[in-house]
Amino acid sequence: MTEKQIQEKIKYIQDFQTAINGKWKLSIIISINHGKRRFTDIQANIPKITNRVLSKELKDLEANQMITRTVYDTNPVSIEYKVTAYCLTIRPVIEMMTEWGKTHRKKISGKAV
Repeated sequence: MTEKQIQEKIKYIQDFQTAINGKWKLSIIISINHGKRRFTDIQANIPKITNRVLSKELKDLEANQMITRTVYDTNPVSIEYKVTAYCLTIRPVIEMMTEWGKTHRKKISGKAV
């Protein structure tokens, strides 16, 4: 691999990391991926995430076109989040990461999952 190819590869990985960086974004995507979700639904799926962090991460995911946010004119106002078709392209990566995580957990703990 040439130096240019290495630099290009690193650039693309950095783009990927920017879109889904942090501790919470993939968890949020997985939560929302099972249909339209409300803020409280997402929060219930992800232990220890705070309101403030969830709100920020949802805004980042929306800015990266990974999710859509729909506001309904109800009383009180309701908001639903849904993954975009573009976000679905990351599904194979999430599945590979899940399998790797299972294997890693088993290797490190010495126990079957």
